[in-house]
Amino acid sequence: MTDSAKKTDRPRRVRIAHLLEAKTHGEPLTMLTAYDAMIASIFDRAGVDMLLVGDSIGTTVFGESNTLGVELADLVRATASVAKGTQRALVVADLPFGTYETSPEQAFMSAAQLIRAGAHAVKLEGGVRIAEQITQLVLHGIPVVGHVGFTPQSENALSGPRVQGRGDEAADKVIEDAVAVQEAGASAVVLEMVPAELASKITSILEIPTIGIGAGPGTDGQVLVWSDMAALTDWQPSFVRVFGQIGAALHDAATDYVDAVKSGAFPTREHSF
Repeated sequence: MTDSAKKTDRPRRVRIAHLLEAKTHGEPLTMLTAYDAMIASIFDRAGVDMLLVGDSIGTTVFGESNTLGVELADLVRATASVAKGTQRALVVADLPFGTYETSPEQAFMSAAQLIRAGAHAVKLEGGVRIAEQITQLVLHGIPVVGHVGFTPQSENALSGPRVQGRGDEAADKVIEDAVAVQEAGASAVVLEMVPAELASKITSILEIPTIGIGAGPGTDGQVLVWSDMAALTDWQPSFVRVFGQIGAALHDAATDYVDAVKSGAFPTREHSF
């Protein structure tokens, strides 16, 4: 097979420009979290548009109660792994808590490490207060996905995972943050745990795509933590739909393995050299 044929066989890479095209044409965007090459490859082949190397790795993989303990080195390593398992999807990597808030310069130095690791864009939480950071990143050629509404890195200030934007004043604050993210140059924005009517309103106001999580059906796309949508644990947030019982299937497989080894049914001659 020639080199040109090999290139033709590769799936078309989702690029930043394609996000705006999708919004323009009313094509819903899909995003799932991924933290390693194996899962990234599965989701990539399934046609997921964007893979988010989220700081949710802290709760899903590291067993922490929140995302605040995740370090930049954790996400650099995870981003490199996800990038190796991806041919089509746009890889977006989170900037963890404490790596961008101080200054635009700090944000750039942190984001640069994620881009070097293989990310195509970075995501950071906040609106008006981090607009300068977004502008700095974009000016230096780093695409940005914003994140407003409930921002997990601020959960202590927000008194836990609470819906944001209820009431006129609170809704105006979320709108202000979303508009600030767009004006700063972000290519898309995540709306987390905001009322569906408000999310739809923001989606109609913004020219950039909105990606909802717990924000109803009126956004331009959806994102879920993969272990939630696949029921890897016994609990999922109320806004999650379970698309597969992967946790139960793994439990059954591990139980069968233990039983087979204990009973002497595995390994047999066919599994030996």
